[in-house]
Amino acid sequence: MSNLFQPTALVGAIALAMGFSTSVFATESQEQPAINAALDTLVVTATRSEEKIGNVPARISIIEPDVIEQSPIAQLSDLLRSEAALNVVQLGGFGQQTSIFMRGTDSDHTLVLRDGVRLNNDASGLASLSFLDTTDIHQIEVLKGPASVLYGTNAIGGVVQIISKTPEQSGAFITGEIGENNTYKALVGADLSENDIYLQIRGQRLESDGTAITDLEGATKSNYEQKGFSAKAGIEKENYGISLDHSENQGNSIYQNFSWVTLDYETKSHDFKNAVTNLKTYLQLNENLRANARISHFKDELEQLKSFENTTYIADEYELMLKQQFTPQQNVIVGITHKALETETEKSSGSFQQDLNTTGYYLQHQYQADKLNTQLGARIEDNEKFGTHTVGQLGVRYHFTPNFSIYSNLGTAFKAPTVNDLYYGSSANPELEPEESTSYEIGFDHQINNQWKYGASLYHTDIDNLIDYADSAPWGLDNISEARMQGLETFAKWAQDDYFFKAAYQYVKATNAIKDTALLRRPRQTLTLSTGIQNEHYGLSASLVAKSKAKDWSTTQTTPGYATVDLHAYWNINPYLKLFSNIQNVGDVEYKAAYDGSIDGVYYINGGRLASVGVTVKY
Repeated sequence: MSNLFQPTALVGAIALAMGFSTSVFATESQEQPAINAALDTLVVTATRSEEKIGNVPARISIIEPDVIEQSPIAQLSDLLRSEAALNVVQLGGFGQQTSIFMRGTDSDHTLVLRDGVRLNNDASGLASLSFLDTTDIHQIEVLKGPASVLYGTNAIGGVVQIISKTPEQSGAFITGEIGENNTYKALVGADLSENDIYLQIRGQRLESDGTAITDLEGATKSNYEQKGFSAKAGIEKENYGISLDHSENQGNSIYQNFSWVTLDYETKSHDFKNAVTNLKTYLQLNENLRANARISHFKDELEQLKSFENTTYIADEYELMLKQQFTPQQNVIVGITHKALETETEKSSGSFQQDLNTTGYYLQHQYQADKLNTQLGARIEDNEKFGTHTVGQLGVRYHFTPNFSIYSNLGTAFKAPTVNDLYYGSSANPELEPEESTSYEIGFDHQINNQWKYGASLYHTDIDNLIDYADSAPWGLDNISEARMQGLETFAKWAQDDYFFKAAYQYVKATNAIKDTALLRRPRQTLTLSTGIQNEHYGLSASLVAKSKAKDWSTTQTTPGYATVDLHAYWNINPYLKLFSNIQNVGDVEYKAAYDGSIDGVYYINGGRLASVGVTVKY
């Protein structure tokens, strides 16, 4: 067993924390209401229903509304970088391909949701993060660890769920932000909320000349433009509710890649369009039984303009979930999800079209008492291609005191082969099986007092049947690899009056279990810090992201470590007028994001500094 996973260190830390907890118990009791407020933050991703974050038997973190609202220009990738458990790799600036590596797992092992709708494209396995707008985001929940029981494929590393805004009061606003590289964003919105009925509409446009995509002299800039809108309407009563949400984004992005045909770099562009429609309803059938239903439609289109290639991906989902409260402490959730997938690619050399259907059946039991919280679940996935697949999960959290708890989590997960893996191209293999994982972790959380909170987790994941290219003829895809991730995650938070400080650190060793070599684009160490002052009138904050070096492409190619600092400020002049300013990457640090695979040793680089100012007018 790795020294990292000897239990002595964690047991010692827990014992120390328990001892300290006992010594301060008298003072804790005086501050209990404020502490409980911190522990009572509600999340929905871990259990498919509202749950106090302090009771969840897993590690889950929140990217909060005040962080999201700092800069409308910020991309989703910018927001996710504040989470130490994620390595976000973007191949250039605005509109460039973006991947998430959670806790050392692969980029298609993180499931991305928007209000329960899957945004991962099952043709490629990835979500088009660079083309998603941040205008309508309320908060982002990051659930770490296996989650296939509740969500099916892709959730080996965890889940990133985007929670959209729901109007709480009537009003309207206009926001404009302008920054370097001829970057600007304008958005307008209106809300109506009255007598349990709400309506919302948003419109936005973003343009930027961008920055150099690679470190090649005279490299193409990531010119980007995007526009979109969203609208939702709903009614929420005590015993029933229904909502309809539609969002749509489209635009154009410039990118650059190396052609092995011409042995030169080519500048290309593509038009993109994505649309999500989500119809949800709930009905309280009786005092202890609640039904939730959802129908969603997701369409993702990409058109290459200089080479005739159009790709369209469509996913229709249908879900029914029942929650039965058997006793005040116990409930059971049972659900069924059906997905109908369709992907089509048109090229000058021919076309490709494939449909795929899959149905998941899941069952989860929860026990919730004053000191003990458990979560036990299982899922059977019935895929028309690879048949049935079963996963399970058990999580336990025990509260030694109201402010100190430990948890343990054991789970299996899977990632189904994509449509492209199975059918598209010369490397496709219709005999591929799902990738499978087994994960376990242990951790603790301690709310010392009203100001301080800290916690830590140790985790271990083994992945079998990894889909990779064979190293012998016929060189196609096959289930040939195994991977192992071992990691430590820790955090600390402090807040007093208007001041705050947050720190998070992750160490993860991600290796090919057969060759004992490091996996690509997984830095061993990540540190995030943020501090500042904020209140209803003004705010000033700074944040830092630092990462160690990582292997890329081969043993001869690495991406060096780096550190960047962002600054944010705002001033609410009155209830109707807000001024704000942001500087991303204050030092204009240029770092290598990823090797581009060319013979010249060229690297994709980050987007560089972006200073901006903006104003919001409310009505």
